[in-house]
Amino acid sequence: MAKRKIKKKISRRKFLQGTGAALAAAAAPTVEAQNPATIPTADAVPKTTIRITVNGTPRRIDVEDRWTLVEVLRDHFGMTGTKIGCDRGECGACTVLLDGKPVYSCSNLAVWADGRSVQTVEGLAQNGRLDPLQQAFIEHDGPQCGFCTSGQLMSAKGLLTRNPHPNANDVRAAMTGNLCRCSNYNHYVEAILAAAKGGSR
Repeated sequence: MAKRKIKKKISRRKFLQGTGAALAAAAAPTVEAQNPATIPTADAVPKTTIRITVNGTPRRIDVEDRWTLVEVLRDHFGMTGTKIGCDRGECGACTVLLDGKPVYSCSNLAVWADGRSVQTVEGLAQNGRLDPLQQAFIEHDGPQCGFCTSGQLMSAKGLLTRNPHPNANDVRAAMTGNLCRCSNYNHYVEAILAAAKGGSR
């Protein structure tokens, strides 16, 4: 009498568990074979001493060449008014003035700011008094959640520095690089125009 082959049933769960274990075992030698000597240490990261003026105050700092300007401002100078939003140069929350020009500080290396002047939102108020632009933002209900406001302020400051009397289209064009998740764009435009006229609503 011929012997019948009996097929052993295996559940899907057991099949996947077995496959996963086999893949892990196959990958293990590769992981173990990595040479620790190839992993860069903190001492191996290139560093540069830079001198920058932040809100009128000269600063000197040793930075890793890979650090962005926003990292230095926030993590080393305590200028946390400059926000990190997208961290890839799209939202404008990290906008500061570099030699008077609005730039995304998340997309600029700190070493590029060597010998230059940086103004952050903390540098707007003087002697305990808000900048007229800040006051206009308040009076025209510009900030909603407030996260993008510092970047909006710095872009607006850059605009009014180079064009003290903009029209609404000038303002909209200058502010296109700053996103507002609360969609409060019209109030920001009104506030900037009011600040340009030297008054409130």
